[in-house]
Amino acid sequence: MATKSPIDTLIEIAEKDTDDAAKKLGKAIRYHEETIAKLNLLIQYRDDYDLRFRENAAKGISASQYGNFMAFLGKLDSAVDGQKLVVKEAEKRVEFAKNAWQASEKKRLSYNTLDQRAKSILQQKEVKRDQKQTDDFAARTYFYKS
Repeated sequence: MATKSPIDTLIEIAEKDTDDAAKKLGKAIRYHEETIAKLNLLIQYRDDYDLRFRENAAKGISASQYGNFMAFLGKLDSAVDGQKLVVKEAEKRVEFAKNAWQASEKKRLSYNTLDQRAKSILQQKEVKRDQKQTDDFAARTYFYKS
């Protein structure tokens, strides 16, 4: 079995790091989408409750009912504002995870580039060696024929 070169080991580690970073990015994106869905649900619930309040108010409601409606609307508004903060924090997590993934991918690509360059240089040396052997053989053949 051929032994691994140090660059192969670095590439392997970089690939694992990139995969891990991609998984974290995926989780961050899913969490962000969940927070947006919760925010939309809260906004929809708040709008429905507000509509119901307006319909009841048009029919006539007592002062205590009015106070209850307004207090609950205030709580819903606070919940919406709180969820907006959660969404912003989730956006920051996505951006952080994206940057981490990009850095890992850049490192992986750099190692691959270095590996390809090294292999190319080695291949060029082999071609030159083969050409030299062919030239030497042709020269010896010519020398012995004459």
